[in-house]
Amino acid sequence: MSGGTAKRGRSKRLESSSRQGAPAAHQLRRSGKRSRKLPRAARPNRAEREYDLSVFINCPFDRTYLRLLHSIIFAVVHCGFRARCALELDDGSQVRITKILKIIRSCRYGIHDLSRTEIDPQSRLPRFNMPLELGFFIGAKEFGTRTQSRKSCLILDREQFRYQKFISDIAGQDIRAHDRKERRAIGAVRDWLSSCTRWTMPGGAHIH
Repeated sequence: MSGGTAKRGRSKRLESSSRQGAPAAHQLRRSGKRSRKLPRAARPNRAEREYDLSVFINCPFDRTYLRLLHSIIFAVVHCGFRARCALELDDGSQVRITKILKIIRSCRYGIHDLSRTEIDPQSRLPRFNMPLELGFFIGAKEFGTRTQSRKSCLILDREQFRYQKFISDIAGQDIRAHDRKERRAIGAVRDWLSSCTRWTMPGGAHIH
């Protein structure tokens, strides 16, 4: 057999096996085997990304608590998240409770500090704004959409078991005590966000 005849024979066999076994390039493109991109429906849109990075801050806003508030917000932002709270909007035409519910709906995470749930010296009545908003947040997680069911929250107090005296129904929650110290509050926020996301974050001492 001449060299030319042998080459033509091998060429025919390769062409035949290609037809029978290996898929054509256009078939690979149609099947998606060459592309590793997520389907468009599986990619998170902008609203979902905003939701996953938003943290609702449910804390007192008075001067006595200001240092703790700033520490918590700083820790949230330093860890790569967006802090949201009722102070961000000043719309006199909007009912305050409606504004709070709208922010809660747009946040996957929430930080709720119950340390100022105590008797007001003038009215002799307890302050229950923070427990009320914690209830809104838990209710959204329990009864909301699939997106809302992914909510997660951190509950803070100045002592770990003090809450049992005024809101014992949340027994079983992991309450973190900050003892009114910025360093402990920052550490609690950092550790909680890290456990929720599995991200690598700087330590609480570094952030402080």
